[in-house]
Amino acid sequence: MPPIKVLIHGAAGKMGREIALGLSKDPELEIVGGVDMKPGVQGVPLASGKVARYGTDLSAMLSNTKPLVMVDFSSVEGSRAAVEKATNAGVNFVIGTTGLSSQEITSFARMCDANRVGGVIAANFSMGAVLMIHLAKIAAPYFDYAEIIELHHEEKADAPSGTSIATAQAISASRNKPMKRNVPTKETIRGARSAHEGGVTIHSVRLPGLVAHQEVIFGGVGQTLSIRHDTINRECYIPGVALAVKYVAKRKGLTQGLDKIMGL
Repeated sequence: MPPIKVLIHGAAGKMGREIALGLSKDPELEIVGGVDMKPGVQGVPLASGKVARYGTDLSAMLSNTKPLVMVDFSSVEGSRAAVEKATNAGVNFVIGTTGLSSQEITSFARMCDANRVGGVIAANFSMGAVLMIHLAKIAAPYFDYAEIIELHHEEKADAPSGTSIATAQAISASRNKPMKRNVPTKETIRGARSAHEGGVTIHSVRLPGLVAHQEVIFGGVGQTLSIRHDTINRECYIPGVALAVKYVAKRKGLTQGLDKIMGL
């Protein structure tokens, strides 16, 4: 079979460059180009030492490169416009952008159905992070308290992270009663414990030197259970993205979450 042609949207960003380089090592995939708003970029570096064509006009690049799948790691605003253009062109998509609203995800599902294409949206493409969430779901019914500490680099735009929100939602959904949560009667610094989802308090850390890390801490009588995942570098996302690209190339409709593709 010929390789799956892939176009990278957000190709000039850190994640976009890493994804293009990593996917180009897979013989089943072919990076046919990259798109971003940044002018003056000469091309998209590939593992072979060659460069794929680069452009700032997504519609033109979709027409010229004729990809089967568009991979998007850009921004909420960029993803919204990119999905509309890709689906209208009959191109499947894989989205790694976090911070999308439920309304936007519903809209993407409608675009998939209307244009008979496939789409994958995931809060995290690291298989280790997906397994962390799965293990947290297993543990949740046995504990009444849980908190999440998520740690990322200082340039991350959103807080809490999409992965931490997805984890808290998964914990809440796996129980038949609400998770208990400490609410202080006195908050000496306002907002110290205000971030929460589904009864799970979330703490966000943003510091240089970090990539992406998360610890889920369950508390019970006389014991705690910690489940932690650490991203050492951005290469960890490549296997998950490659898996999603190959999956979406064969299936119509929107799939939300890498866990479904992994069969968890």
